[in-house]
Formats: sequence, C-alpha cells, structure tokens
Amino acid sequence: MAGLLKKTTGLVGLAVCDSPHEEPDVKKLEDQLQGGQIEEVIFQAENELSLVRKMMLWKPWEPSVEEPLANQWKWPI
Repeated sequence: MAGLLKKTTGLVGLAVCDSPHEEPDVKKLEDQLQGGQIEEVIFQAENELSLVRKMMLWKPWEPSVEEPLANQWKWPI
C-alpha cells in the first residue's frame, strides 16, 4: 500500500490500520465484508479470537462440577 488512504476512522479509540489487508482497494474490501470500516472488522476479529482462547480455558462444553439449583434455568423466575 503506497500510503494511508484515510487519516482517521472517526471512531474514538480506533486508529487507522496502516496494513489492513493485501488487497489494494480497502474500500472494495469493506463493501464486500459489509462489516463497517476495516479497522472495525479487525477489532471484532481480535475480540472473537480473545474469546475463543478464554473458552478453551473455561471448557464450557464439559459437564458442570456441581448440579445447578432446581430453579436456576427456569424463566421467568
């Protein structure tokens, strides 16, 4: 990429990514993904990867150590 195409994302705390993808037309990529600005897509992907790593530690698919209370999963309470 020859240089940054934009100076700001317009979103607080989200900086412009200087190398978001190998595709030279970032706007076209954003349109294809339909997920907002590429920086938002990258941020979301990083958050999802972080959650996956936590889930690997938490192992929510394994049975509970303790039995839940009789009314714990009833709705409405």
